[in-house]
Amino acid sequence: MFSNCGTEFRECFYLFARSGQIKTLDELTTTMRSLGMSPTIQELNKYLKDKGGKMSFADFLDVMHIHSRAEDLPREIVDAFKAADNAKKGTIPAKQLRHMLLHWGEQLSNKEVEQIFREANVTPNGQVQYEDFVKIACAPVPDYY
Repeated sequence: MFSNCGTEFRECFYLFARSGQIKTLDELTTTMRSLGMSPTIQELNKYLKDKGGKMSFADFLDVMHIHSRAEDLPREIVDAFKAADNAKKGTIPAKQLRHMLLHWGEQLSNKEVEQIFREANVTPNGQVQYEDFVKIACAPVPDYY
């Protein structure tokens, strides 16, 4: 999976892990996020703890592999939208999306749906490009620590 990324991963690892090992949460956060990953602080703490508080390059590759599988959730959501998109337009009516968010799964409140729609620039009677919507809705909340 990472064969084409090996050089980029190595360069990034050694750029931020100046001692040749990742030893701090800040080093791990910066390295993973600079490679396009979006781990939460909770995930980062667990990865560092699981590796005994420090990571070699091999440990880091292992963590990147584990985390990349965890970040496939948006793809699964888009695939679900595609399966229901009989016309293959890549859109869903905003009213239908609102209904799904309010009544299915972990139901959101009206206020939460309004906030998500605002952030995703969804108009109440419009069509929603579901791939763009999923990217915005699944983006991690910034971690402040």
